[in-house]
Amino acid sequence: MKMAGHSILYEGNTSKTRSLLTLLIGLLIGFCIAELISYMTISEDINPKNIVASTASPKQQLTNDVGIPNLGVIEHEHPFDNTSLSDQLKREVRVLCWVMTNPSNHKKKARHVKRTWGKRCNILLFMSSAADEELPTVKLDVEEGRPNLWRKVKEAFKYVYKHHYNDADWFYKADDDTYAVIENLRYMLYPYSPETPVHFGFKFKTFVKQGYMSGGAGYVLSKEALRRFVVDGIPDPKMCLPGTVINEDIEIGKCMENLNVTAGDSRDVNGRGRMFPFVPEQMLIPNKDPNFWYWNYQYYKTDDGLDCCSDNAISFHYVAPNFMYVLDYLIYHLKPFGVERSQQLPAKLKVGELMSPPKEEPANSNEDSVDDYDRLYTPAVTMNSNEPDSREVSSNESGRKFANGEKN
Repeated sequence: MKMAGHSILYEGNTSKTRSLLTLLIGLLIGFCIAELISYMTISEDINPKNIVASTASPKQQLTNDVGIPNLGVIEHEHPFDNTSLSDQLKREVRVLCWVMTNPSNHKKKARHVKRTWGKRCNILLFMSSAADEELPTVKLDVEEGRPNLWRKVKEAFKYVYKHHYNDADWFYKADDDTYAVIENLRYMLYPYSPETPVHFGFKFKTFVKQGYMSGGAGYVLSKEALRRFVVDGIPDPKMCLPGTVINEDIEIGKCMENLNVTAGDSRDVNGRGRMFPFVPEQMLIPNKDPNFWYWNYQYYKTDDGLDCCSDNAISFHYVAPNFMYVLDYLIYHLKPFGVERSQQLPAKLKVGELMSPPKEEPANSNEDSVDDYDRLYTPAVTMNSNEPDSREVSSNESGRKFANGEKN
């Protein structure tokens, strides 16, 4: 009897042990399955080549423009930020942005403009020759290709004037590889009346007496400038070139001058640039060759190097899609803890009144200064074929050319 009791007790313990073991194994398997499902759900729209832990080199990640992830899954907000000034500017300085693109760039470039800086415009439009509901696009009856750029610009501004003239105060044209800080654009435009005939951008000094704006850095027209362009300029061949050519930025510069639309000064009060035809790296660490075309073409003799650029910079060109997300993070998320800057809006100007030009003063740092040889070197301006035009090139190509002093 005693042996039988021990046997029953042993079997009972064994049964409990097996049940417990089965339960633990089930929980472990369930946990693993849940983790796998969670990983697949989060990662379904992320290309492994773009993960931070990727083995790809930084250079490859900055220039690869295919398969950019939908970063909405890791987007985060800052509910305690004080955005009262930027909110005020968005109401008072309404900016319509239109982006020049083409069907082959809809997925590679344009949609990443929409996911980053473009969403901060009051109105965002994409001008193309094909419809795309994701963006969405305005389908223009213009063939693609560099020879048709001038006609495409004219048709785009005609569409904007017809459908959105009263919906905005300023009208900003950019390329699909331009990155713009729209809050800083509004801040620059705030003093000006939209009824003042003026336009702003990165100003070149060749071909047009008052200067013309780089197409890649983007240029912004006041409401009155847009009206003159569409109503008085495009229909009149004496005002604006009919047909189409490659260099749309030069032609709109000529047209603006003929229409008495002022080529405004986009520099800040310290004389530092705010709109740039290259990526930040190439402006901060530039090609120092004094014979490089850029130094001949820039309208204002601004400092280069680390003192080149305003704290309220607005736009850069040849920005790869991946780098747009990097800039978005650095500008809108990364902040030095405990450092705050006082901000206030400037006084409003009267219609037709322009800001005074900034004072030429030495830079406030030891990194670079107005005494650099780039200030002392004053090359003669030559009207030759080395002029930078609006052709579409990759960020890799633009960086190599800037570094090597080649023309576009």
